[in-house]
Amino acid sequence: MSTHSPGTDPRAPFGARLRHAMDTRGPLCVGIDPHPSLLADWGLDDDVEGLRNFTHTVVDALADRVAVLKPQSAFFERFGSAGVAVLEAAVARAREAGALVLMDAKRGDIGSTMAAYADAYLRADAPLHADAVTLSPFLGFGSLRPALDAARESGSGVFVLALTSNPEGADVQRARGADGRTVAQAVLDRLAAENEGAEPLGSFGAVVGATLAEADADLGINGPLLAPGIGAQGATAGDLRRVFGSAAGNVLPSVSRGVLRHGPDPEALRKAARIEAEQLAEAIG
Repeated sequence: MSTHSPGTDPRAPFGARLRHAMDTRGPLCVGIDPHPSLLADWGLDDDVEGLRNFTHTVVDALADRVAVLKPQSAFFERFGSAGVAVLEAAVARAREAGALVLMDAKRGDIGSTMAAYADAYLRADAPLHADAVTLSPFLGFGSLRPALDAARESGSGVFVLALTSNPEGADVQRARGADGRTVAQAVLDRLAAENEGAEPLGSFGAVVGATLAEADADLGINGPLLAPGIGAQGATAGDLRRVFGSAAGNVLPSVSRGVLRHGPDPEALRKAARIEAEQLAEAIG
């Protein structure tokens, strides 16, 4: 019999582990976004060595104290296989230190290709296995079935794009189908069905931007709501209650530059993350 609590047992569903992490470490996801300007701000070269130094500094400073680390896969992929090797090491390093890892890859495809993406990120023995991955549903929600099934089988999670923080997203996400629902609401409803009966929190989340003027959607999916847009994109902790309403308790706010700009000093990164987590917890209540 396992001696772990549901929140810390690595075999527990992602939703249970995330609920425990947010309750004990604070509701904060720190993005690992090593774009060229940030590497320069840290005094690092825009090469694999700079990428490695940046990534390892962030992981070593924060993985034992923040709920979630979210590496943006594109910033590693642009360096080819050497960059992906840095990403693999960072994922393993972060999970070993206790952080949940959300791979921000926004994958979306059909059939065997979607199944291959699921193998890459959600299979327990995969080199890039993360606790959760972001997915795009805009080839039809049903196209995500291989990833949803793989996540359920491995105890991992997914965050599906629903109402994103970029203004261009509204063209698709606010469009209405034949039944009168917006595309975003149809996605949210499908996620709610996936999470039905899950306790204390479902493992199938949605991405809903904190920058929205209003959600204008039912966010009660019994799952986590990843909220990008805080900081550089203009949203603040105070916007969370306005956008998410009664679902605010399940929100996982994502902050990148607001924390990362305090590097490369590890203690400054830790202090920035602690302040962000405290402010977000207070705002969410």
